[in-house]
Amino acid sequence: MAGAVAAQAAIANAIKASGVVVRVEPGDFMTVLKRLDAPLVVVGRGGVIKKHFQYLTSYKGLAFFTTSESQLVFPHRVEIIQAKKISIPEI
Repeated sequence: MAGAVAAQAAIANAIKASGVVVRVEPGDFMTVLKRLDAPLVVVGRGGVIKKHFQYLTSYKGLAFFTTSESQLVFPHRVEIIQAKKISIPEI
């Protein structure tokens, strides 16, 4: 659990430092993951009325974020960290 919190904090700090979050469609998010040798994905749940899944990963210094009504299925090589919530700054 402590590792998950630390990883989420590290990604959050990286986002704050760079200020760059790339919002993509779920299919494009999966394409980004295919480019990574050892992908790490932070998974959260969002939405007040309409619940959805949230996904965050990092690639070449950018944070990629997507949401999906249904849960995405990842290859076994993807390390998943479960978060209570992912907060992404609005533009």
